[in-house]
Order: sequence, then structure tokens, then C-alpha cells
Amino acid sequence: MIRENEYKKLDWQLILCYLVLMTIGLISIFSAVYDENHGYILDISQRYGMQFIWIITSLFIAFLVLFVINPKLYSTLAWLIYGGSLFLLLAVIFLGIEVNGSNSWFEFGPVRFQPAEISKIATTMALASLMSSYSFRLKSLNGVVKIALLILVPMAIIVMQKETGSALIYGSFIFMLYREGLSGWYLSLGILAILLFLITLSFSPFIAVIVLTSTLIIARGILTRRPLLHIFILAALLPVMILSPRMGDISSISQSVKLSDVAWLSMVIAPLFLVHLISAFKSKLKLFWNIALCFVAAVVLIFSVEFFFEKVLKDHQRARIENLLGINVDLKGAGYNVHQSKIAIGSGGFSGKGFLQGTQTKFNFVPEQSTDFIFCTVGEEWGFVGSSFLIFIYLFMIIRIFNLAEKQKDTFNRIYGYSLASILFMVIGIPLPFVSYGGSSLWSFTLFLFIFIRLDLDRWK
Repeated sequence: MIRENEYKKLDWQLILCYLVLMTIGLISIFSAVYDENHGYILDISQRYGMQFIWIITSLFIAFLVLFVINPKLYSTLAWLIYGGSLFLLLAVIFLGIEVNGSNSWFEFGPVRFQPAEISKIATTMALASLMSSYSFRLKSLNGVVKIALLILVPMAIIVMQKETGSALIYGSFIFMLYREGLSGWYLSLGILAILLFLITLSFSPFIAVIVLTSTLIIARGILTRRPLLHIFILAALLPVMILSPRMGDISSISQSVKLSDVAWLSMVIAPLFLVHLISAFKSKLKLFWNIALCFVAAVVLIFSVEFFFEKVLKDHQRARIENLLGINVDLKGAGYNVHQSKIAIGSGGFSGKGFLQGTQTKFNFVPEQSTDFIFCTVGEEWGFVGSSFLIFIYLFMIIRIFNLAEKQKDTFNRIYGYSLASILFMVIGIPLPFVSYGGSSLWSFTLFLFIFIRLDLDRWK
């Protein structure tokens, strides 16, 4: 427990940000679903009344974490908590209820609970416990495999729940791992994978393979310290790759061979890849083998995009991605919410229309405005000034957590703090932590934040 003379050393800046965000959330929810027949903000028959209850219970959770629970329990029970979270993730698939096509919620009367929210905290604790152990080495193969399993197992279960959006948040741990010494190439490869995914969807596998090959040629040149040579090779090869399908236009060939554009492209790339493998055998450089492995894995990714997009993602998720990338713009369907949210935010101008004066909000042009699109209410009623203030609070909170994490003397505390900041950075979108309506999200992020605030207190001892 915290002694009376220690409470002043709590990070009150983070606590103030937390209180400000919850206040903004309550006001915005009240405005988003305001009903003249239920004008009392504490009316529990309305969402704003229920949000007030979630806030009060969240403050109670914060009190327990700060003043009652021994912070040593988090590292001691980390693996037990992680195992319990996996059990809940599996149990909700069979015992939970379906919400918007996702089997990821438990329901207890008026309260819904999503185990995926707690799983983020449990995974963070398990990672912090593993990586703070004396024998752990992040740069070893054994260490990387353990980290990958810790992250990928809950991700896979959440995907089984058809909650792909929540699973993607686990990718934020890469920022913490980078801070703890993971090679920056892993981060670069992650960015390349996302880029190839988007290019494949927006254009074609043919274009994605050309981008992949070009990128790896440049990377090989930089890593071998012969960039000019590889730039010349790419300059000569690029037109050949682009024009390779034209080989099928040759009459003598077209009459006997019918190949796809990618097949023609592979005839150009295959000899180049073979030369690279021969160089790897001769030089025995690990770098060359890593580039070859990266190429093969990326090609597999490119040709798995269609399966993932069609079989794993849900209809509304595919529609949103297609709308975002401009593949299939449907302003009356999948793109309606985003389009109307842009109108709402833009209509707020510099200083906004004023509290309860938002027309887009009042006439329900934007669905889910108290949850996924709560930022629209802020933008329309408080304008650029209010929107900027909200974004500033989030940025200040994230930067503050990063700074405090760097000051931690204990490795467990530092890793926990960096993981918290990374996840907050990743989920600043829809819905907004501490602001959007919902008890499950508010409780979990309150627990997540105040555990770190309590752990931070130990560096003063």
C-alpha cells in the first residue's frame, strides 16, 4: 500500500489526462445520443447515464490498483494471468454472445465483457516477465521464438472470434521490442509486409512482386556497401520486369504458351534469384540467406492476400478496406459512415457549432457516434480547437508514458510502460480509449494505465 507521504509522488499529470479524457467522453456521449425526454446526464436508461456508472466503477478500480493491490503481484502472477486470459479467450468462442458477427463478448445482465481487452494487459505482463528474466536474450533464436509465441497465440484465438481488428493491435508490441534491442530490420520488414499487402489489394500481385524485388535489390546494395552497382542493376532490370508480359504478345509464343503476367515476370526474376543463392552458397554470408528467406516469405504473403482478404476478413471489414483504398467507393454503403464523419468534423470549422448544436449529430447522420465515431461529436461541436485539444491530450499522455518508462530502474516496469504506450498509440482511432462509450474498454484501459502509474512509484523507493 502507498503510505500517506508517498501519494504526492504519483504521476498526477497522467492521472489528470485520464480524468480530462473521461470528462470529454461523458460530455461527448451525452451530446451524441442526447434525448430531450431524458435530459438528465445521470439518467441510467440512457448511454450517458450508464457511462457515468462505468466512470465511477473505473475510479474504484484505479483506487484499488493504487492503494490496495501489492504491485509485486503483477510480476509474480504474470504467467497465471496470461494463462487465465487465454482460457477466457477460448471460452468466449463457445459461451459468449455474438455482437456484429463477432463471438467475443460475455454478457452478464446489462454488462458486457470482452476478454480481448484483458488479454492485452495479460500479454504485456507475460512479455515483461519473460524479458526481465536473467537468462533471456532477445537477439537469440530461442528468445525470438518465445516472444513470437506469446504474441501470436492470443492473436490467433482473437482471429478465431472474428475480431480481426482487436488482433491487429498486438502488432504494436514491435515498438516495445525495438526499444529493447530487436533489430530495426524487423520493423522495416513489418512495414514492407503492410506495403505489399496494400499494393496487392490496390493493384495486383504483379506490381507487388516488382516492388518487392526492387526493394530487396536496393537493400542488398546498401547492406553489401555497393549501392551504385545495385542501382545500375535495378535500372536495367526494372523495364524488363515491367515489360515481361509483352513476351506473350509474340505470335510464335502466344500460339503455344498461355501464361499469366506473374508467370512471365517469374521468368525474369528466377535467374536473378538463382544467382543470389549461388552467391549465398559461395560466400556463406548469413545476410544473403536472410534476403533470400525474406523474398520467399514476401512472395508467399503476396499470394496469400486474396485468401486472407476473402476468407478471414468479414464482409464489412473488406468493404471498409476497399472504400479506404479507393477500390470500391460506396458512399451509401460501406463508405457512408466515414463520409458522414468527415462532413461532421469539417462542418465544425475552427471553433465548432457549440454544445448540443451539431446538426450531423442531432439528426443521426453518423451511426455509432457514441462509440466508433465519437470524435465526430468533438469535431462538429468544438471544431478545430476542440479536436486539437483532444489529440494533444492523447499525445501528451503517450509521450509522458514513454518518458516515464525510460526512467524505470526495473526491467519489468520499463517493458510494461513501453507496451502500454505502444498499444495506446496503436488504438488511437476507433473507438477512442477513455472517451468512447463502453464499460469493458474503459475498465481495461483504466487497469492498464493505473498499474503502470503504481509501478512507476517504485522508482522513488
